[in-house]
Amino acid sequence: MKASKIAYKPVGMTLGAIGGALAGVAFKQIWKRLGHEDDAPDATDEDRSWREILIAATLQGAVFAAVKAVIDRSGAVATKRLIGTWPA
Repeated sequence: MKASKIAYKPVGMTLGAIGGALAGVAFKQIWKRLGHEDDAPDATDEDRSWREILIAATLQGAVFAAVKAVIDRSGAVATKRLIGTWPA
């Protein structure tokens, strides 16, 4: 395993945690604007329809995937600029 890859692991994990938090905030804001509610439905919410639950889950997954891609790519590009090698 390359030294740059090993050195990047803690950075990548930290960026992932920050990205997860940012994605959660972004999803809540998007859901609030789309659904006019503060909380997105959980799969076990008895009073919510299948449609609403599946839309929320799909949107949440898309937001998390997009934020993860942005964070991962940005971290890799920054690492390349700083030390001259791609971390992966």
